Parts: sequence; structure tokens; C-alpha cells
Amino acid sequence: MITLSRLATSALLVALVPLAAAAPASSQDQPASPPPPAAAPEAVLPPVLVTAPPALSSSSEQLIPGQDFELRPQGRPADVLRLIPGLIINQHQGGGKAEQYLIRGFDADHGTDLALFVDGLPVNLRSHAHGQGYADLHFLIPETVKTVDVLKGPYWAEYGDFDTAGVVSFVTRDYVEENTLEVAGGSFNTQRYLALLSPTRDALKTFIAADLYHNDGAFDHPNGYIRFNLFAKASASLAEDMRLAVSASHYRAEWHGSGQIPARAVRSGLIDRFGAIDATEGGVTQRTNLNVEYSWKPTENQKLSAHVYLTYYELSLFNDFTFFLNDPTLGDEINQRDRRFLAGFDTQYEVAARPAGIPVTTTAGFQYRIDTPHVVLASATQRHQTGRIQDVRIVEQSYSPFVKLDIVPVEKVRLITGARGDIFTYQGTQQVNTAEGDLNGRVTRARPNVKANLILGPWAATEWFVNFGTGYHSNDARAVLSDPKLDALPTARGYEAGLRSKLIPRVDLFATYWFLDLGSELVFVGDDGTTQAQGPSHRDGLEVGLKVRLLDWLTFTGDFTYTRKAEFTRTGEAVPLAPRWTARWDLTARLPWGLASSFEMRYLGDRYADPDRHQTARGYTIFNWTTRYRYKNLDAFLSIENLTNTEWREAQFFFTSRLRGEPAGGVDDIHFTPGTPRSFLGGIALHF
Repeated sequence: MITLSRLATSALLVALVPLAAAAPASSQDQPASPPPPAAAPEAVLPPVLVTAPPALSSSSEQLIPGQDFELRPQGRPADVLRLIPGLIINQHQGGGKAEQYLIRGFDADHGTDLALFVDGLPVNLRSHAHGQGYADLHFLIPETVKTVDVLKGPYWAEYGDFDTAGVVSFVTRDYVEENTLEVAGGSFNTQRYLALLSPTRDALKTFIAADLYHNDGAFDHPNGYIRFNLFAKASASLAEDMRLAVSASHYRAEWHGSGQIPARAVRSGLIDRFGAIDATEGGVTQRTNLNVEYSWKPTENQKLSAHVYLTYYELSLFNDFTFFLNDPTLGDEINQRDRRFLAGFDTQYEVAARPAGIPVTTTAGFQYRIDTPHVVLASATQRHQTGRIQDVRIVEQSYSPFVKLDIVPVEKVRLITGARGDIFTYQGTQQVNTAEGDLNGRVTRARPNVKANLILGPWAATEWFVNFGTGYHSNDARAVLSDPKLDALPTARGYEAGLRSKLIPRVDLFATYWFLDLGSELVFVGDDGTTQAQGPSHRDGLEVGLKVRLLDWLTFTGDFTYTRKAEFTRTGEAVPLAPRWTARWDLTARLPWGLASSFEMRYLGDRYADPDRHQTARGYTIFNWTTRYRYKNLDAFLSIENLTNTEWREAQFFFTSRLRGEPAGGVDDIHFTPGTPRSFLGGIALHF
């Protein structure tokens, strides 16, 4: 390795050579000196790439670099999402099911109102067997992520479906600077094996990652969750201003789950908090992705980008929510199956110009997507199918042109505005349907959306932002086909205003107040094959966060969010499970001699569990600690979750269920998944 002293010496020699050649010649009466020896070849230093952070377009936008989550060795993509202010992640079935997302007054279920992307590849699945916008992120290996871009609200013309509360876009690495082999293990039979390899890092950059994970959880009936991930990526510059990247991934998981248990069953002693009423819940899933990204700058002021993706996906999920409410003899277990291909492409062309001396960047784009789900809803007993409720094949397509203008009319004033159109076609062929409506036929729906973002400053190291936009989340094709009068693409209208400031030295501060109106809370309930229409809703709230560099090696990061209102506008009833207060902070030390450590607090306040505000979903406060130490090529780490061993509820719902011996009409109750007790994970990594 070249030391700093050797680099400095080489640089000094390079600087002195031309100075010596330019020195004035000696007087003629002096004897001619012998010709100088041939100069040693100049030292060539590797190029250093310096990139400035992109200009932000809203006060709530977050750009999370990889170093912010490299201390979290659990191997769960959800741990990355928890760094987003106000985003709460809940797992409620054994680790293999998509998480429940809570953000900006939404119980976004498994992704209905939060759009997720990995290198432009959409994660959310339309017309999914379990829930609209189902976003299972477990195919992502956290260590492959380079940055995470978070855009809250429906203010960006590039994004459409599911972008109501916001967008989270993961960007993966092209390569790793060091190959890594890692082994980890800990509480509840947790095991993880990870490999990160880059065979080439020059003109052709290659990256291969493999991840094997196992966890039984704290439950009386072990989860037996096992997950395998494989990721490969190759990227190269085909010419000076032309880049091509191709990536592929494969993911498979299977698990058992204890599900959401009724609180009354724990209070009565029928089961403990880690027990199960039906221990046969769980499932098996897989997803295979192919992703191609191309960009070309034909001139300094023009850029063309194109993106093509293909996904094959399968899920067989077993749930039992109501136990013996509908079938007092065999029970109410259901099996939801989904098998599909998902494909699409998007392209955009960007031109920068200066008409009348005003900088204007114009972007025009087009996006196409097709989903071909075959979805089945069946009754089951101990994972054996006993009947089919729905069996339908769907072809759902969308066509979305958009245009965006980025204008700087005067100094310190920037306007980003745009519009997009979305056309959806739904086609269904039912084989079995005993739920509701006729799922045969074809329906076409379309809607426009407009966006506007104003950025002012900086003045006194502070920028001010005002944002407006309309967006939507699509509804399940089965809901649209069964009743074509329903709103297939309900409008989300969002506003926000805020600031970002660096006025105080070593402190980054942001504050945002936001509003969001949703035209309809209509969703398709995959659990029983029916539609729930709950009318329009309104949400508004405040987000505040800061990052303080206390010392060169010590950083404090914190945020809190408050949702003032999340209610249905016609009735004034509460939106169930909408988060009200959230907070998070961490204190991170990175010492120059190889030790790094992070101490974290996460808080979720109490929230309403039913529209009448009579039931409460309990909040929690938990603390986590992680430390890593690197010596030469070895890296050791230890993580402790829930340091204080708090008894907390992760996912919570209020609905009717029936246990054996209870009245035929069942009992309304809080049902919950217990949060993980104090747990340990430790491991060692070899870098080479």
C-alpha cells in the first residue's frame, strides 16, 4: 500500500521537474554541463472522484448513505427503512411475510401507500393475493445498498402508483472495495452467512452477493424461518458518456408463524404472549428479478436513460385471523396463492438549455408496466386446502407519459413542475368466485396528475421549500372488475412546507408541516375476497429532525413526527392504527483505530385501533446497541436488541375472532404479534 509520505514525495517530485526545466540558462563562459540523465517516469496517482450531494427539492427528502446503516448487522432490509423519520416497520408472521408499513398517518398495510423501488425495479405488486401494493423487500441484501433516496408526498412526476405517502428508492453498489465473508449467530437459533465478492473493479465492475439466514424467533412454536438470497450485477462504461448495468437476483424463503394472537387469550392464561392459537400459519415465497439500466449523454446538455425489468414471483401464504368464527369445526385458516410475471420499461430524455438566459432542464418520459397475477383464495385446515373461494387470472397494464421542468428564473429561486398521465387496463378471467361480483371482463381507467415544487434560498445557510402534488394508489383489479363504478385510481392531494438549515455550525436541521387528502380509502381485502369502501380521508402533521456532529468521531441523529389528524372527512372517525407520535435517535461513535458503536432509541406512541377511538394500540420504547471492531482484515461485531427487555407489541389490530367455547358471534379484541425480547447477535467477517 502506498503511504501518505510516499504520495507526498512523489507529488513533490512531479511538481519540481517542470520548474527545473524552466530555470534560466547559465552564462556562455561556463563549460557546458553534461546532458541530464533521463527523467524518472512520473508517478501517476489514481483519479479521485468527488461528487456533490444532489440538490434537494423538499424539506422532508432524505438521502441516506450506506455508512449510516453499515453498523446494523441483522441482515434485515427493514433495519434500513427504520432510519427514515416517521416510518414504522412491523413484522407479524414469522419473518417471511412483507412488513406492515406505518407512515404519515397511514397504516399503509404491506405497501398500499408507499412505493418502493430497487434500482428502479418496482417492489410493490398490484392486485396481490394478500394485499394491494404488497411489498416484500426480503429479496434485498442490505449490504448491497449504496444509498437510499426518500421522497415523501406525491410531488414528483417520475413516480405514480402507490406514491401517496411517499417513495423509497434503493440504489445498489456496483462493486465492493473488499471481498467479504461473514458468519453470524445469536439468540433464537439465528444464523447468517454472507458473501460479498467483486471479481473485477476496473472498466468492468462486477458484484456477487449471497446471503443465507435462519431464525426461529422467541415463539413457543419455532418459526423455522429460512431465507436464501443471491444477487449479481455487472456495470461498464461502453463509451465516455455511455453506461450499462445489468443485475439479477433470486430469493426464496419459507417459515411458520404464530400470527396475531388475541389479547384475551394471554390474559386468561390460555397461551403466553409467545404462544399461538393456530401454529400452522406461515408460507413459502420466491422472487427472481432481472434488471437492465442504460444511460447515454450524447452532448453535455442532453441525457437519455432507459430501464427494462422482468420479475417472476410466487407466494403461498397461510393465515388464520378469526380462528373459529366462520367455521366452528375446522377453523378459519385461509390459503392465499399468487403466481405472476411482472415486466416493464421506462425511458426518459433530459435536455438542459438557457432560453432568455434562464436555466431550464426539461425531462420527458414514458413508463409501461404489466402484471399477470394468478391469484387464489382458498379455505384450509392445517395447510390442507378444503375449498376455493376465488381463483382468477388477471392481466393489468399501465401506460404513463410524464414531463418535468426544472427552472431557475432568478438567483436562489428554483421551480420544479410537471405532469403525468396514467392509463390502466384491467382484464380478468375467473375460474372460481364465491365472494362478490363478476370478475370476468375488461375495464380501462385513466387519470392526470400535476406537481409543483418551489425552492427558495439559501439565505443564512437555510433553504425554504413549498410542495404540491396529486397522486394515487391503484385499487385491486378484482375490486374494479366486480364493480366498475368504483374509483379505481383515487386521488391523493398533498401539500407541505418546510426548511432545511445549516445555520448552526455542525448541525443539520429540517422541519416540515404536511397535509394529505385521499379521495377514497377503498381497498380490496384479500383475506376475504371483498371490498371495503371507507370514503375520503384527511391527514396532516409535523416532522422535525437534526444531525449534530458533536465531535469529529461522534454524531447524534434524531427525529420526531406528530400526526395531528388522521380521520375520515365525512364521519370524523379515526383512521385505525394511524401513527400519531414517533421518535428515533441514535448516538454513533466512529473511532479512528477501528471501533464503531451505535446506541439507538425507537419510540411509537399509543394510537387509535378502531374508528370510534375506544380501543388503543399500545406504543413502545425500545433501545438497541451495536458495536463493531476492525483489526487489519478481521471485523467482529455484537448487536443487542431491546436492551431493557421491554414487553412490547409489534403489530396490532382490532377485529372480531372466536376461540373454542366463546359465543357464536365472536369477541371484539386487540390482536397482536409480540415484539422480540432482549436478543443478541454476534459475528466475524473476513475482508480480502
